[in-house]
Amino acid sequence: MSEKTCQVKGCSEMSFKTVDASLAKKVLSVEEDKTKVHLCKAHYKEYKKGTKKDREIQRMDWV
Repeated sequence: MSEKTCQVKGCSEMSFKTVDASLAKKVLSVEEDKTKVHLCKAHYKEYKKGTKKDREIQRMDWV
Protein backbone atom coordinates (compact mmCIF):
# COMPACT_ATOMS: atom_id res chain seq x y z
CA MET A 1 0.00 0.00 0.00
CA SER A 2 1.47 3.35 -1.02
CA GLU A 3 1.74 6.15 1.51
CA LYS A 4 -0.36 9.21 0.68
CA THR A 5 0.97 12.76 1.03
CA CYS A 6 -0.80 16.01 1.82
CA GLN A 7 -2.40 17.54 -1.29
CA VAL A 8 -2.01 21.20 -0.28
CA LYS A 9 0.32 23.15 -2.58
CA GLY A 10 3.89 23.14 -1.27
CA CYS A 11 3.34 20.51 1.43
CA SER A 12 4.97 17.08 1.37
CA GLU A 13 3.95 15.76 4.80
CA MET A 14 2.26 12.38 5.23
CA SER A 15 -1.53 12.25 5.01
CA PHE A 16 -3.43 12.25 8.30
CA LYS A 17 -7.10 12.53 7.21
CA THR A 18 -9.16 12.56 4.03
CA VAL A 19 -11.81 15.29 3.79
CA ASP A 20 -14.39 16.71 1.38
CA ALA A 21 -12.62 18.73 -1.32
CA SER A 22 -15.34 21.37 -1.71
CA LEU A 23 -14.94 22.49 1.92
CA ALA A 24 -11.15 22.19 1.86
CA LYS A 25 -10.93 24.47 -1.20
CA LYS A 26 -12.66 27.26 0.77
CA VAL A 27 -9.80 27.36 3.30
CA LEU A 28 -6.72 25.77 1.69
CA SER A 29 -5.03 25.89 -1.72
CA VAL A 30 -5.58 22.30 -2.83
CA GLU A 31 -3.70 21.02 -5.88
CA GLU A 32 -6.18 18.57 -7.41
CA ASP A 33 -9.81 18.77 -8.57
CA LYS A 34 -11.27 15.70 -6.90
CA THR A 35 -14.09 14.99 -4.47
CA LYS A 36 -11.79 14.06 -1.57
CA VAL A 37 -8.37 15.40 -0.58
CA HIS A 38 -5.67 14.12 1.77
CA LEU A 39 -4.44 16.51 4.47
CA CYS A 40 -1.53 16.34 6.91
CA LYS A 41 -2.11 16.95 10.61
CA ALA A 42 -1.27 20.68 10.46
CA HIS A 43 -3.47 21.39 7.44
CA TYR A 44 -6.30 19.27 8.90
CA LYS A 45 -6.25 21.48 12.01
CA GLU A 46 -6.39 24.60 9.80
CA TYR A 47 -9.26 23.03 7.79
CA LYS A 48 -11.24 22.29 10.98
CA LYS A 49 -10.89 25.87 12.23
CA GLY A 50 -11.77 27.43 8.87
CA THR A 51 -14.83 25.30 8.11
CA LYS A 52 -16.36 25.00 11.56
CA LYS A 53 -19.57 26.90 10.70
CA ASP A 54 -20.01 25.11 7.35
CA ARG A 55 -19.68 21.71 9.01
CA GLU A 56 -22.18 22.68 11.74
CA ILE A 57 -24.72 23.64 9.06
CA GLN A 58 -24.19 20.32 7.27
CA ARG A 59 -24.80 18.41 10.51
CA MET A 60 -28.07 20.30 11.10
CA ASP A 61 -29.39 18.87 7.82
CA TRP A 62 -28.93 15.32 9.12
CA VAL A 63 -31.59 15.64 11.82
